[in-house]
Amino acid sequence: MPKIRTNSSAKKRIKLTATGKLKRRQANESHLRGKMSPKRRRKLSQDQPLATNDRPEALRLLGLR
Repeated sequence: MPKIRTNSSAKKRIKLTATGKLKRRQANESHLRGKMSPKRRRKLSQDQPLATNDRPEALRLLGLR
């Protein structure tokens, strides 16, 4: 039986917290920030929880399932 490899792109994008939750970065954060309000820029810089429906696939990609 071959070893299960962790998906490299998933391990860079998704982190597992100590309590077992999955967190991800917010989209639209990298450029064109000059036209955004400071409030929107602050909100984009915060990590977001991963959607419940995406959890099983993310765990599989991370090699945890």
